[in-house]
Amino acid sequence: MSKAVQCLIVLAVVAICFVTEIIPLAVTAMAGATACGVLGFVPVKTTYNGLANSTVVLFAAMFVLSSAMFKTGLAQKVGIAVVNAVGSGENSLMIGVMAITSLLSAVCSNTGTAAALLPVVVGICETSGLSKKRQLMAMAFAAGAGGIITLIGTPPNIIASGALGAAGMKEFGFFEFAWIGIPLSAATIAYMALIGKRFFPARDENVGDAGALDDEFAAEAKADDEDPKKQAVVGFMMIAVVVVMALNLKALPLHVAATIGALLLVILKVVSVQDAYSGIDWTTIFLFAGMMTVASAMDKTGAGKLVADQVVGILGGSPSPIFVTAVLFTLSCVLTQFMSNTASAALLCPIGISIAQSIGADPHAVLMAIAVAASCAYATPVGTPPNTLVLTPGGFAFMDYMKAGIPLIIVSFIVSLIVIPMVWPFFP
Repeated sequence: MSKAVQCLIVLAVVAICFVTEIIPLAVTAMAGATACGVLGFVPVKTTYNGLANSTVVLFAAMFVLSSAMFKTGLAQKVGIAVVNAVGSGENSLMIGVMAITSLLSAVCSNTGTAAALLPVVVGICETSGLSKKRQLMAMAFAAGAGGIITLIGTPPNIIASGALGAAGMKEFGFFEFAWIGIPLSAATIAYMALIGKRFFPARDENVGDAGALDDEFAAEAKADDEDPKKQAVVGFMMIAVVVVMALNLKALPLHVAATIGALLLVILKVVSVQDAYSGIDWTTIFLFAGMMTVASAMDKTGAGKLVADQVVGILGGSPSPIFVTAVLFTLSCVLTQFMSNTASAALLCPIGISIAQSIGADPHAVLMAIAVAASCAYATPVGTPPNTLVLTPGGFAFMDYMKAGIPLIIVSFIVSLIVIPMVWPFFP
């Protein structure tokens, strides 16, 4: 049995574990990396090189910065101010909530953003008689779309960029995702304001409870220390880091800028060392690092090329890049409704690179489509944490997500297939 086939067997086992979650995602990814090293797919000494990747450092530092915004109450304060400013009219409230949710989700945890705004939105709805279903579903969808705007907004973006780097290609820039993330966020807001809200009644019964959050979400929404001075420091630090990232300075790479910001928050005692540790999503860190090794193994053993050749053969031998992109978008989108979006992207990105290269196309557009689709988890309550978060307070049924989410997925699909090839040409 060739190493390529052996590698695909390892990948299949990893995929099954991702889908079923019979063991934790991070454990699955690191076990997959270990298997690749032990079986000789990659040099043993490089098995855990993913943990030393600069992207891992960037992600960890941004988790600390994001966590500080919630622990000091800054994110909640910004959200409440915006919601109060837009008023209690249905469309104005919905557009305002979705706009601030999208913006905060671009640089912060989308789960934390939704958790911070949820009690505010529910309170306004109960006071004014507006439909909680309409407003909360809109907020959850905006949290998903907003994460697409920046490199660190959602894990699939990091996965796609890291896969390019592992393949020796130019990685995506920090704000490069905004070319598709902003149009998708705008389309999501327009869809919910014009169409999506009509899937729910204009008024609803008193269902759910603003306090009915899972402990995990409630903990993320709760501010530990609402000191205005600390809020000011966190706000300044976040703005400074984002500006430096936007300038793309060679002397201050993204991961260095983010790390400086995170370290200063600890040194200035805005957050404690323990808060910094607890703010990092270690599952995402280890999942990313482990799958970097699996992706490298697929490249070195020829497993990726083997899959690509088979897929290209099934698609007709010489399929058009736009068709390949549409197929991979659809596959990524279907997977992400039922499994981790990080896992979906981690599985498909190495395959996407191989398929793109096999037809002579630039992989950037294909990987961007995979990453975007992995964030379009709108059709189920388990697709993404914000969807789960609003389930009980909104009194939603499973079919509510499908009714409102599937049309939004179609809108996202159309917008993506128009915008992505324009910004990232298949044949530059």
